Amino acid sequence: MSPRRNRARSGAAKPSAAGRQDDGSGERYGLERTEDWRGEEWAVRQVAGTTGKHYRCPGCDQEIPPGVPHVVAWQRMGQVADRRHWHKSCWNARDRRGARPQRSRNAPRY
Repeated sequence: MSPRRNRARSGAAKPSAAGRQDDGSGERYGLERTEDWRGEEWAVRQVAGTTGKHYRCPGCDQEIPPGVPHVVAWQRMGQVADRRHWHKSCWNARDRRGARPQRSRNAPRY
C-alpha cells in the first residue's frame, strides 16, 4: 500500500472560496441582504452553521443543531444581542405563523 498524499498535485485545480460557499440556490453564505418586515428593515444573512452551538429558532421554538445551515436576522438599527437564528423555512413563513408558538408542557423554556 502506498502512503497517502498530503499535498495537492501540481496539475490539480484549487477550489475557489466562492465555489465552496455557494449552496446552489444563488445565495451565498455570509452575504448580507436587507428585507422589510413589519415596517422595519431587517438585515438577513445565510450562515453555514459550522459553529458548535445550538440555537433556538423563534419561529418554531425548536433547536437548530450545529452544522445545519440557517438564517441570522436582526433589525437594521438594533443591537448585536438582538440577532436571532431562524430555520430558513421558518424565516420564509414568518408572516403565516402566530406570534407565539405552542409548546408542550414538558418543553424547556429558553
